[in-house]
Amino acid sequence: MPASTTKPLRIAVLADSDTRWKWGALTADRIAPSPSMEAGRRGEAQVSPALDGFLLRGRATPTARQLAEVGVRADSLKEVTAVEFLRTMAEEQYDVLVLALVGGGVQAMLHGLKRVWEGRSDRPVVVTGYVGVVYEKLADGLLLRHGADLVLANSRQDAERFRAVYDGVGADASSVTEVALPFLGGEPYTGGHDPYTVVFAAQPSVPDNRKDRTYLLNRLIQHARKHPEREVLLKLRSKPGEHTTHIEELPYQKLVQRLEPPANFKLVYGNMGEVLDRTDLMVTISSTAALESLHRRIPTVVLTDLGVREVLGNHHFVGSGCLASWDQLDEGHRPVPDEEWVSRQGVCADGTYATAFDPARERIAKLLGRPGGLPALTPYYTPATAPGYLPGILARHHLGPDGSPLPGAPAHDREPGPVRQIVRRAARGAYRHGVQRVAPVIRRMGEL
Repeated sequence: MPASTTKPLRIAVLADSDTRWKWGALTADRIAPSPSMEAGRRGEAQVSPALDGFLLRGRATPTARQLAEVGVRADSLKEVTAVEFLRTMAEEQYDVLVLALVGGGVQAMLHGLKRVWEGRSDRPVVVTGYVGVVYEKLADGLLLRHGADLVLANSRQDAERFRAVYDGVGADASSVTEVALPFLGGEPYTGGHDPYTVVFAAQPSVPDNRKDRTYLLNRLIQHARKHPEREVLLKLRSKPGEHTTHIEELPYQKLVQRLEPPANFKLVYGNMGEVLDRTDLMVTISSTAALESLHRRIPTVVLTDLGVREVLGNHHFVGSGCLASWDQLDEGHRPVPDEEWVSRQGVCADGTYATAFDPARERIAKLLGRPGGLPALTPYYTPATAPGYLPGILARHHLGPDGSPLPGAPAHDREPGPVRQIVRRAARGAYRHGVQRVAPVIRRMGEL
């Protein structure tokens, strides 16, 4: 469908966690081609895109509370299996599809979509990318995403790295499109609040052990005691029993129960943007919240207490000017970010954020108006190029090597009934209980 028409675009977003749903839905909104100037001159109404959300069923399928906290609304939202989603894509007509999934999920959907769209030139423009900072599994994740029409890079630095990987293996790098993180925004920081507020942005899997997480919690509480005039907030991603993009086996909510924090220390949930509205100092190990904070020019610290290590992800901030320890913060240190580093990270603190998505919008509009429609999807991995790797990735989503459903795939032939839905919910609850309760106990027993 050409972008010049005033008929609303239909956009679908497939996500596998609360964070990826937020990224996918906000990205869809920002990359949707704008109505043409010609249509505006004709006085035709500008119609917003229609957004349909699909949540891929799995361990991290977001709860209703998590979806509400994200604050992103869709015209429709449903939970699906991979096979159910592919069936919908074969039957429904969309203009743009955003795959907000882990790399293996993207690869499986690309092969499944290639099969269901075989012989069709009017297929949607397929878009994918990363939720935030890319600091691990760069080649693996990128090659699993290859085959989408647009692979979004959240910064100039990522765009350069993405193209280098694709060029290095002989894959087409033209899909790499530089944008920015879609969830940046809010008013620039102008000065201290009353009370002065320090926020520690927790991460589900960093650090990943009780000793280090207890250390960070104790230091945060010590800071609250040392500065009783301040409000010290521990910003949490999820409640016990809920999953996000990463598994959280040791929730801070449980660790804090053994301590006695002062009255000026609080646990908070909610939208990060709303928390940043009252933040005077953002502290984290390596959360993407640091980039949100830097975008608004809020003083931001990436902690070095546990070292600067790839496993923590804080190595990504080398050169940022934001690295510091709790000892330094307790004594009043305030970091000054390096402007060149910030400008390379898609932060857009210089006011260019409004135009950051223009290249993606222009490219999608061009693809939508391509004479003869779009060619078939062509992922880098095929049964010929990766015969020992690809089949296993596809099988995890109940797909065969050619992208077709395997025998016995869930809901291959019918919509799930009430009983099946109840069984699925119970199974997912049992899985989460096993991850958060049983598995840690088994590991502790093994350390005896």
